[in-house]
Order: sequence, then structure tokens, then C-alpha cells
Amino acid sequence: MRLDLAEDVGALTARLVDIESVSGAEKALADAVEEALRALPHLTVLRDGDAVVARTDLGRAERVVIAGHIDTVPVAGNLPSRTEDGVLYGCGTSDMKSGVAVQLKLCLLTAPNRDLTFVFYDCEEIEAERSGLLRLTRTHPEWLAGDFAVVMEPTDGLIEGGCQGTLRAEITVKGVRAHSARSWEGVNAVHGIAPVLDRLVRYEPRSPLVDGLRFREGLNAVGVRGGVAGNVIPDECVVTVNYRFAPDRTIEEAFAHVCEVFDGFDVRLTDGSPGARPGLNDPVAAAFAAAIGGTPRAKLGWTDVARFSALGMPAVNCGPGNPDVAHTAGESVSLAKIVESERRMTEWLTEGTSGR
Repeated sequence: MRLDLAEDVGALTARLVDIESVSGAEKALADAVEEALRALPHLTVLRDGDAVVARTDLGRAERVVIAGHIDTVPVAGNLPSRTEDGVLYGCGTSDMKSGVAVQLKLCLLTAPNRDLTFVFYDCEEIEAERSGLLRLTRTHPEWLAGDFAVVMEPTDGLIEGGCQGTLRAEITVKGVRAHSARSWEGVNAVHGIAPVLDRLVRYEPRSPLVDGLRFREGLNAVGVRGGVAGNVIPDECVVTVNYRFAPDRTIEEAFAHVCEVFDGFDVRLTDGSPGARPGLNDPVAAAFAAAIGGTPRAKLGWTDVARFSALGMPAVNCGPGNPDVAHTAGESVSLAKIVESERRMTEWLTEGTSGR
């Protein structure tokens, strides 16, 4: 299916939604994006797997990266797309093909006031090691270089600065195996996790201000693994905890905090990703915030702004989708929100120029 970038942004979103692109199966959409962009002579188009990058080279003083993933979660009986009362329904409408449609419309700008890099990448919705953006940071970091990045994640049109870090850890409690008919001869490891759960219940999370935005942390049990058989006293039980931490802490500091909370227990880090500071004091970021309007808020979750932060680049989340309905069977997006997002982004990128 071909993409017509001359279509209005709502119709373009619907066309993107109707090209199914569940994580790992983005080739058809990546091909369509690449074909549409290669028809624009003012862009240099590059490709790595199913990630497509397009760049202007106008010699501007600043370069802005505008990024969005082209994959979706599995379809939930919500394709093809449909429109009712100014709302577009379908898989990926909110997260984040409406944002990708805005990106594609911005690709038509021939004389923006900043040089632009557009990144359309694969495999964001699955395990981090398969992320197309992570792959680009390793194989072609020079493609991603810039002064500021906007990730078009669904934010309902508001600016969400930075993102929380996240880590998972396992707390292992040992016991002594025995026959359940003679339980006194053993030590029940499942019972032994009671102090772990008690510490979680009594835990008081921080709500720090970072670069003027209020983050809210959380430390929670997300899994319990234990038991051998219905007639055996278990000799091991593992509680998995997830710590969502503000970006004023590194992974190392966050894990040290978890170890402190569970002092006396065997604690093992299983995975983690650092957060990203909002960076809204940066001049380019501040100009963007002024252009978009509204009151920026903290991103209470992890997003790919962290990957740009790791490259030394301030980054924010700002897209037309509604995060509250992302990944649901009734996923949808307001067509008016998409139009408004395109308008504001275009005004920011053409102020003081002749635009297209």
C-alpha cells in the first residue's frame, strides 16, 4: 500500500493504521514510509532493517530529531480502522500512528527553521534488545545526532518531560524442603516472604521535583514464584519487584536503594533502564515548550526519550494520542488532536521562515 503525504493528517493516520505492523512484522509499513520519503528530494533517506531515517541538510544552527515507532501491540479485533463522530478507532491509532502521521506531514517542510531528522523505527513495543532505536544507537549513532529530540508518544498533545527509570529485581528467600505431613521438619520459604511484603506495604515512595517537574516513584511486587508440589514444604520463594524511579537517580543508585529497602535479603538485579531528565531549561527545549503551550508534566513511565538522553540530547514526549486508551481493544484518537498537533509542530518549525 502506498502512502500519499498530500492527504490530510487524519486520513493519513487511517492509512497507516490499516497497514498492520505488529512488532516484528513492520516491513510493509517501513517499505511504504521509505517509498514516500524517497520521493522528497530535499531529504536524505537512510534505512537499517525496518527503521527509516530521513534528514534535511540546510546548514541550520540547530538540529531537531523527531522520532516515532511504527510497530503496534497485537491486533485485538480492531482493524481495519473506522471513524465515528470525529474519533478514529483502530490498532495503533493512539500509540502511535497518529504521531507518525504528524511526522510524515512535517517531512514535507522544505525550508524549516531548524535542520530536521525524522526517525521511524521498529520493535518498540517488545523487549528492549529488539528495539530498532536501540539498534540505531549502536550501528548508526551519527544518524541520530541532534540538539533536541521530540518523541511522538501519546501525551494528549501535552509535553511530558523526561521519563522515569525502571528496574526489576528478585528477592530470594530460602527454606528447608520437607513433607507437608511433617512440616515442622522444614522451613517454609513461601511463609518467609512475609517480611518482604510487609516492607513493600509500608514503603513510602518519593515524589521529587526534577528540573521543575514532579515525578512519582513506586516500588511494587509484580510476581511471586515458589512451591514444589502440593505435598511439599517449599525450600525457595522469589518475589519480583519493579522500581519506577525518578531520573535524578542512576540505575546504580536505584538498585542500591532497593538493596537498602530489603537489607538482610538476597537481592539480584534482573534488568533495568535509566530514566531521562526533562531538560526543559535547554534553549531549544524551552522554545518548543513555548510554542506548544500548556503546562509540561513529568512522564510517569519509561519511553525512548531515555535513549536520546543517553546520547547527550534533551528530549520530550509530545504526541496527539491518548495514553489512557493505548493498547486497548477500543484504542482511538481524536482527529482534532492530530490536526492540532500538526499545526503546532509546523508553526514551531516554520516561525520566521517561508515554511514549505
